[in-house]
Amino acid sequence: MSTQETVAVIGAGDYIGSAIARRFARAGYGVHAGRRSGEKLAPLVDEMAGEGHRVVGKTLDARVPEDVAEFLAAAEADGPLSTVIFNVGGNVNFPLLETTDRVFRKVWDMACFAGFVTAREGARLMLPRGRGNLFFTGATAALRGGVGYAAFASAKAGLKMVAEASARELGPKGIHVAHLVIDAGVDTHWVREMIKTRTGESDPKGLMDPASVADAYFALAQQPQDAWTFEMTIRPSGERW
Repeated sequence: MSTQETVAVIGAGDYIGSAIARRFARAGYGVHAGRRSGEKLAPLVDEMAGEGHRVVGKTLDARVPEDVAEFLAAAEADGPLSTVIFNVGGNVNFPLLETTDRVFRKVWDMACFAGFVTAREGARLMLPRGRGNLFFTGATAALRGGVGYAAFASAKAGLKMVAEASARELGPKGIHVAHLVIDAGVDTHWVREMIKTRTGESDPKGLMDPASVADAYFALAQQPQDAWTFEMTIRPSGERW
């Protein structure tokens, strides 16, 4: 399958973001992948090029509206832009008294404000066509605030409300807005090291494969308009909830 449509991934890190880029590229979409250190996307771009797919990697600060608008406009120029995925993290853990003003504002900028900007600028491009997808990566923290997560949980909960408000406004106009809650640890080097530090376990079980998360996003993008999902929660079979 090949298509002239493009997909934009904002927050294309080494794991979930890159897996999403691979999934859509292998389905024939042109993919524009952005992250703060765009040079780190070179291995992904080379990998996809070697398979005959097209992924464009760019440096992007999702907290800067002008950067987001320029990034999405470039994807639209390759387009039409069919799907925008916001996958910026911001997962930090600090006791309440150690959470500085700077930390709180930085996490909010990354995980909530940047998502609002992405929704606004993505909608500008897709509304004239009356179709498109806006997807947001959520987390368990969007549903409940854990110890040490005042900054992260409040930002992710805010992102969920941005997504919900956008879905109510844009859905009737043909734009599918969805919020995907990842209710488990994802198999990344950072998560493995964190678990090892806390528990001593060097080979933790029950982590989610980033490729499986990417499959969930791809499935959302294929849903017919008469059966759209707004919120999808995914977790491994052994995860307690």
